[in-house]
Amino acid sequence: MAAPMELSCWGGDWGLPSLHPESLTVMFCFHLSAPLTVNTINNSWRAPKGDVPVLISEDVVISQPAKILNFLRRQKYNADYELTAKQGADTLAYIALLEEKLLPALLHTFWVEAENYCSVTKPWFASMIPFPLSLYLPGKLSREALNRILLTRGGPPLYSLAEVEAQIYRDAKECLNLLSKRLGTSQFFFGDTPTTLDAFVFGFLAPVYKVCFPRVQLQEHLKQLPNLCRFCDDILTCYFRLSFSGHSPSGQDIADANLQKLTQLVNKESNLIEKMDDNLRKSPQHPPRKLTTLKLAAGGEESSPLNRLSP
Repeated sequence: MAAPMELSCWGGDWGLPSLHPESLTVMFCFHLSAPLTVNTINNSWRAPKGDVPVLISEDVVISQPAKILNFLRRQKYNADYELTAKQGADTLAYIALLEEKLLPALLHTFWVEAENYCSVTKPWFASMIPFPLSLYLPGKLSREALNRILLTRGGPPLYSLAEVEAQIYRDAKECLNLLSKRLGTSQFFFGDTPTTLDAFVFGFLAPVYKVCFPRVQLQEHLKQLPNLCRFCDDILTCYFRLSFSGHSPSGQDIADANLQKLTQLVNKESNLIEKMDDNLRKSPQHPPRKLTTLKLAAGGEESSPLNRLSP
């Protein structure tokens, strides 16, 4: 029996199991291949290695999606088992494209765009983080996102932040167009079965697609690509089965569903009993048979052969 595994990750909202792209990616990979217990945490400092997602299996603690997926493959959990060598190479190329072209715009949308950060990102994360970390941690994550963008995209010839912003959104839209063209009319990127590439694309697209931002430059472009929107909706419906609010069904919801099923079963049995009763009424009726009257002989004894058997 395989060792039990537990994943620590950020929680979700807006119909998503997590708002964190890397957590979404790993969660979907587990849905495809391995049993898992998900442990939602409210800040990354509570994670064993200070970052999320974090996988715990017995005494092994692993962070970062690539390392977690490599660990899964060593444990014989591999969503890419049936891919050809070319498809495996395409998977690596598209993942690199996502990280280079789409991730900077995703970070900017959530953590750097002032209106989005002040009205959505900061209040949401602060509400999920205990005091006094709620006063500090969102700002720390915002600064880290900006530093990551400038480190990877802030070199010549882009010297100003406005130039960097314009370029990363151009690159992100180009990346979305390439993904839409590659997906086409297929359900997933390599046919009818999801793979690691589908998990990465879903993890990057779903937050942009679902979160309600006031500045929606990237979201507007994504919603003009209906096959990518359908791709996200299908995964949420088939693999996560979340309610509209983004949370798993509550115990009361489950009890109501069970009560509804029980009521349907009772109704079916009642209908069956009524049909049986109707059939009995319609069946031919026979008059009751008359019982034979025994005549008594003189002396009060029954005139019957049975009397001759008595001693």
